[in-house]
Amino acid sequence: MKVYHGSLIEVRNPEIRQGVHVGDFGCGFYVTSSLAQARRFVRLKCSREGAESGVVSVFKLDEKLFAPPFKGKVFTTPSRAWANFVLANRKKPDFSHDFDFVRGPVANDKVYTSFTLYEGGIISFASLIERLKTRRLFDQILFHTEEALACLSFIGSEEVVWQK
Repeated sequence: MKVYHGSLIEVRNPEIRQGVHVGDFGCGFYVTSSLAQARRFVRLKCSREGAESGVVSVFKLDEKLFAPPFKGKVFTTPSRAWANFVLANRKKPDFSHDFDFVRGPVANDKVYTSFTLYEGGIISFASLIERLKTRRLFDQILFHTEEALACLSFIGSEEVVWQK
């Protein structure tokens, strides 16, 4: 299966990076099965960083990742468990997990509005889940360990130009 990583630079050799920014599923290396989503992410990064272009790196994913001995967590839809996992990764500095990979929906900016309403006590958890189910969410896969990352093989890239 082909997967895509959007960035300002080409990534031939992905790395597990621990950083200040923690994504929906924790620190690591993220890809999506949606080329359109990866392109959108590049444009968003260009806009935020003032860059004129970025790159979508393309990888072949060996699907042995989704079988033992790898330990993974898969969220097929926005659910209570998914929302709790995303909130824990985003809000709890000491939260960690021991999965090799995590796969599930992307919590985009519109989704974060719903999370903010929930955290502010404006909507209930049930309302949060219902709001999330009405959004078209793309998928993402987090590679959380070096062993999981070894299931990716670089196959090419494309430049994405951002137009203001």
